[in-house]
Parts: sequence; structure tokens; C-alpha cells
Amino acid sequence: MSQVSEKEGARRAEQSAHDRIVREAETLQRTGLSRTTRWRLAKAGKFPKPVSITDSAIGWRESEIEAWIAARQAA
Repeated sequence: MSQVSEKEGARRAEQSAHDRIVREAETLQRTGLSRTTRWRLAKAGKFPKPVSITDSAIGWRESEIEAWIAARQAA
């Protein structure tokens, strides 16, 4: 198990303190990717993994979706 660096830990804490959770419909609209494609990419480590909101609801951190989109535009 790898340890998270102090700098990375601080970044994650700051990110989660100001981050909004984006639900399925908005994620689809912003990325243009189907649910299945997003799951496949997440499993391969190429798309942000969803976070659990409740036992039956998930979403994605908005900052991670924005970073993924920015990386795609830069490529």
C-alpha cells in the first residue's frame, strides 16, 4: 500500500473541502460519454472513479471531471 505524500494529502483535503458532487445526468452532459464507457474507463484508470453519496447514489467530484476534460483538450 502506498503512502500519500504530505503535499498530495493537502491537495486532496483542499479539493474535497471545495468540491461539488456531480450526478449522472450532468456527468453525461459534460463529458459526452455513456455510463458504460465511463465505467470502463474508470476501471482502466482513465476516468475518475465515482464516489458514494448514499447506499444507492453515486456521483463524481466536479474538480476531477474538470481535470479530466482539461487533460483531454490538452492532448
